[in-house]
Amino acid sequence: MTENPVKLSDYKVAYLGMGIMGAAMAANLARKGCQVSVWNRTANRPGVVVASEAGAQVCATIADAVKDAKYIFSCVSDRKDVEHVLTGPGGVSEHAPKGAVVIDTSTIGPQAAMNLYETLKQAGLRFLDAPVTGGDIGAKNGTLVIMVGGEEADFKDAEPLFQCIGKSATWCGAAGSGQALKLCNQIFCAANMLGLCEAYALAKNFNLDLNLLPDVLGAGAGGSWALQNLGPKIAKSDLAPGFRIEDMLKDLRLVQENSNGQLSLQATQLAEEKFQEAKQIGGTNLGTQAMKLAYEKQTATKN
Repeated sequence: MTENPVKLSDYKVAYLGMGIMGAAMAANLARKGCQVSVWNRTANRPGVVVASEAGAQVCATIADAVKDAKYIFSCVSDRKDVEHVLTGPGGVSEHAPKGAVVIDTSTIGPQAAMNLYETLKQAGLRFLDAPVTGGDIGAKNGTLVIMVGGEEADFKDAEPLFQCIGKSATWCGAAGSGQALKLCNQIFCAANMLGLCEAYALAKNFNLDLNLLPDVLGAGAGGSWALQNLGPKIAKSDLAPGFRIEDMLKDLRLVQENSNGQLSLQATQLAEEKFQEAKQIGGTNLGTQAMKLAYEKQTATKN
């Protein structure tokens, strides 16, 4: 006896937060056939248009977006924003149908995720922390890697939706586990950017063709997603954000807060210092590849 195929058209989904990442994920859910309602705090943002053009219904309030939804995604900036949307006045906990699965794809740290799990459970809702990695490119292409914490049965319930927005989704354990793994990922990303910017600075010092770095080294032991996707942007001084320095600094702050001072995270600390330098030079609305500005300043000072 064969199992009945999943009918995505039966899935009623709300998506809250139409930034670069959230809008792309909502759009992919809509294109796959899900019934998607979206809400954004600021109604005239470009992401609202992206989701609408993909077939999502735009709602004026959280209450309107979630009233019939069995699955409710959120993707907003920081812990306080997530808590306001999910458990604050007029938020999800007041208006979502009992038994709905609330899935937060933001990066807020494991302790905040565990707190939300307990609060939403008391409201009769299920909660999964499901941070993602893969950048704006992965969000647009539906190739994100998704790390999920919470009840395994709830993960299984929502798995068809994860397959709409990512190339892999892994249940990592109890509530907060997805967030914990995401913070490990952010150390990889931050330390990788240190190496990337240093390597490009050295290549420039040697007067090398900068295209050689991704074209030749990308297939070697030093190859990485960042080299292939952000290396060419460093070479062209394209500092437009896919993932903003401001957001990376928030994530590195969460790394430090959640490590409880028990670890010597020297690479994390150095990366944070370089991101802060780049932010001071170029402002807040730059991609993480703008760390190159800190290295260029260092070279200019020595010359």
